[in-house]
Amino acid sequence: MPRLVYGGHQEIYQRRSTLFLCQRMDTDKTELCFPHLHNSSCRKSKIDPTENLITSVLLGFVSILTSVLNLLVIIAIAHFRQLHTSTNLALLSLAVSDFLVGLVIIPVEGIKKKICWTLGDLMCLVYFVLSLTIFVSSIGNIILISVDRYVAICQPLLYQSKMTRKVVTISICVCWLYAFVYSILFLLENFRYPGKYKSCEGECVIYYSKEVDIIMGFVIPFSIIIFLYARVVIVAVSQARAMRSQVTAVTSKTSKRSEIKAVRSLGIVVVVYIACYFPYCFIVYSETYITILGIPLIVITISLVNLNSLMNPLMYTMLFPWFRNAIKLIITFQILKTGSSDLNIF
Repeated sequence: MPRLVYGGHQEIYQRRSTLFLCQRMDTDKTELCFPHLHNSSCRKSKIDPTENLITSVLLGFVSILTSVLNLLVIIAIAHFRQLHTSTNLALLSLAVSDFLVGLVIIPVEGIKKKICWTLGDLMCLVYFVLSLTIFVSSIGNIILISVDRYVAICQPLLYQSKMTRKVVTISICVCWLYAFVYSILFLLENFRYPGKYKSCEGECVIYYSKEVDIIMGFVIPFSIIIFLYARVVIVAVSQARAMRSQVTAVTSKTSKRSEIKAVRSLGIVVVVYIACYFPYCFIVYSETYITILGIPLIVITISLVNLNSLMNPLMYTMLFPWFRNAIKLIITFQILKTGSSDLNIF
């Protein structure tokens, strides 16, 4: 999965310089991650105080904002009965995975680049299994939401029977189970030979297939979403034409406005997904190693991928009036009152 490779491709990229430094170690053991290991230990990273402060503040802000926005989504959908719909169940699952990205993945990745890894090879693999599971489930939830909108627009008469709460709940469970199993299989080589691919003690590095990463993390999900979006556009256009010739002007305008809104929503998903993921996939596939203002381009593109977890709650909820109403009730602690779950927020 693209975002997981933050610890794989990027660290492999950095391994050359790390190995070079390890080979030039002097006798100053205070700069070693493990002084007693001498030449097999990695050096501690030397970070400029100003740069460290800026990156820490930036990562902290993004982490907090991502966590808070997705937590608001979780509370709103879980608390208010009016939001207990099939579509919102998928949104809830997506919010949970994105919440974990903001709470765990973003801060840990930021810290991991500045300190030595001291938890061992097994914990390194456990961390990457957790990361991959979260990110794969996130994209799986986006696909599930796209399928839900596809059925609602292209097969409206069958929507209530096909996309029931039970069906969506089972789909969400399958999505998370698939993400976990896939992460184990994706990292199976690393479980067989823990620590084989690190250049010195103090690294947390994994092996992964670049081709599998791109195909499973970008090509297949994007193909599914673009196919669904294309179908929705075709159906919306054909329905709009039929409305103009068969029903009244008022009904035609109402239906057309609803269809355009649905098409626009899926369009936002496609555009944001491409904008966040394509730069990373291009850099990884082309094996381009360049820096911008001293920062490796791969790091910038991975950061952009992580921003997708921040964009998701903005795309799916912040534009909806019900979410703004829910936020007001949450931040004013109105949800603590008896019967608040039955309040009308529409």
